Amino acid sequence: MSKVSYYTPEGLKKLRDELQQLKDVERVKASKAIAEARDKGDLSENAEYDAAKEAQGMLEMRISKLEKALAGARIIDESQLDTSKALVLSKVKIKNQTNGMEMTYTLVADGEADLASGKISVNSPIGKGLLGKSVGEVAEIQVPNGVMKFDVIEISR
Repeated sequence: MSKVSYYTPEGLKKLRDELQQLKDVERVKASKAIAEARDKGDLSENAEYDAAKEAQGMLEMRISKLEKALAGARIIDESQLDTSKALVLSKVKIKNQTNGMEMTYTLVADGEADLASGKISVNSPIGKGLLGKSVGEVAEIQVPNGVMKFDVIEISR
């Protein structure tokens, strides 16, 4: 059975679009690259052919991974989410107890994580530490060099 992952409608569309691109465009390119390399002669000493076959294998592995993700994908109904706790799609403002730095993150599914835009995975150490917390609670997050403590300041959607 595939693992269930929760996505926003936009995140699920992005996943489907990427899969469609890989199947319709990239597969054709990979096949052409293999055919061109095959036409160049002896396959036993043809590095270009080996590279094209390896690239095709990587492409098929990515397609398989996306298909598994889509099989277990579910859309999150934001209207049913509890706004008093940090859950998937919650925007959480936290304050580092050590240095006083404040950060705001949106908790999202693995496939939608993008640190540059403030979206972190619920499966990341910080995401796991924040899940289920309420405003005023302290999130203790295990990191490689110890435990970091964050005050949960605000939770919104």
